[in-house]
Amino acid sequence: MLAFRKARRKLRMGTICSPNPSGTKTSSEVCNADWMASLPPHLHNLPLSNLAIPGSHDSFSYWVDEKSPVGPDQTPAIKRLARISLVKKLMKKWSVTQNLTFREQLEAGIRYFDLRVSSKPGNVDQEIYFIHGLFGIKVWDGLTEIDSFLTQHPREIIFLDFNHFYAMDEAHHKCLILRIQEAFGSKLCPACSVESMTLRNLWEKKCQVLIFYHCPFYKQYPFLWPGKKMPAPWANTTSVPKLILFLETTLSERAPHGSFHVSQAILTPRVKTIARGLVGGLKNTLVH
Repeated sequence: MLAFRKARRKLRMGTICSPNPSGTKTSSEVCNADWMASLPPHLHNLPLSNLAIPGSHDSFSYWVDEKSPVGPDQTPAIKRLARISLVKKLMKKWSVTQNLTFREQLEAGIRYFDLRVSSKPGNVDQEIYFIHGLFGIKVWDGLTEIDSFLTQHPREIIFLDFNHFYAMDEAHHKCLILRIQEAFGSKLCPACSVESMTLRNLWEKKCQVLIFYHCPFYKQYPFLWPGKKMPAPWANTTSVPKLILFLETTLSERAPHGSFHVSQAILTPRVKTIARGLVGGLKNTLVH
């Protein structure tokens, strides 16, 4: 554990860099895009559930479409208000939680992605979109962007956590799962024992993608991991001290075996928080 803390300190001191055509990097530079490949050998056989892996919240919401319909994750009252064009502009300020694309997040070292998806009203092609209040990019576009990075960084492992599904029937789920298969192919890691998931094991099998699917459909596909293997307790608070206490408590109480664990180090705005900072948006009101 001490060695891993040192590795994390080294990682924090590194720089974000794009793939080097020669495949080499200077001894003084740690490339966050390849931080897993750069870990010391004695960590290669450690279960991934024992490593602190950086992740992002509402990972896809670096862009949302204010011209699209309001998502099915919103209340009827919000949908009625959104008929006023200004309301969607304000919603966008509270729906965008990231300022980096998937590729930029990966290059920065992010390896866990929190994904919420939905069908779009009026679409007959069963296309699935990312969603957070407003619709984001097509899931297919995000998956192919991620796959492109993984092809260039064959020793990096990612976790895709599909944890919220909206307005999706069986046909939509089958379409989404087919997209996942088409995007990643042999990079998909079959569900198995969490303790067997080590870097060395995955590198030998050339697997790079673990898909967690919080829906019973996971039972039909060997490459889908059950959502219960990736619990993500949520503090639901605007208080930093309460959040820290919650994170410390839930981490100490996590299951010792059989699952991963997400520490959601995020503050969640309440209605009065949004009302107070309506025009300023999430970043200016809560993040700062």
